[in-house]
Amino acid sequence: MNTVNGMILLTQAGLLALLFLLAFRVSALVRTEPMAAGHPAPTPSFRERAHEVVRSSDASAPDRTGLITQLHILAGLQERDCRVRGLDLATAPEAVRGYAAAWLYGAACALCDRQTRHTDRLAATVAHIISRKTGHRQTEALQALATLTSSTVLLACYRSGLEGAEFWRYSHYVPPTSSLYEAITSNAFI
Repeated sequence: MNTVNGMILLTQAGLLALLFLLAFRVSALVRTEPMAAGHPAPTPSFRERAHEVVRSSDASAPDRTGLITQLHILAGLQERDCRVRGLDLATAPEAVRGYAAAWLYGAACALCDRQTRHTDRLAATVAHIISRKTGHRQTEALQALATLTSSTVLLACYRSGLEGAEFWRYSHYVPPTSSLYEAITSNAFI
C-alpha cells in the first residue's frame, strides 16, 4: 500500500511541476507576443516604416535569387517524381506542359513575397524555369499563365502548386495530394 501511495504522491508532484512549467511558458509568451494578450502592438513611426521599405528593397536581389533556387529545386523534384511515375514532361503534349507551368506558377506565388505575386517578372521567371526543366517554350508557358483563369484544369494545377509549395516551404516535402503528378492526372485526361 505504501508503494501505491508513493506513486500517487510522485505523480501529483510531477503534474504540479508540469503545471508550473505551463504557467511559466504562457507568461513568457504573453510578454513576447503583445497581440496575443489583447494589447495592440505599437505602431511604427514614419521613419521606421521608411527604413523598413529601404531594407526590403535592398534585399530584393537575394530574395529573387533564393526564389529562383527554390523553384529550380522544387521543379526538379516534381519533374523527377512525374518521370518515376511514368509521366515524362519533356515528351508530354503541350497542354500537359502548360499544366506544369501553372503548377510551378502557383508554387512561385506561394514562395515569393506578396508584392512580387502575379507580376510579369515572376511569370517570366517561371516560364524560364519550365523551359529548362521540360523543354516547354517560354512563349507557350507564358501563354498558359496568361490564360490561367480561363481553364479549370490550369486553375486546379495552380492551386495545387500553391498548396504544395506552402507545405514544402516548412517541411521540404510536397504531399502527394499536392504534387505536380497528382494535379495533372487528377484534373486532366491523359
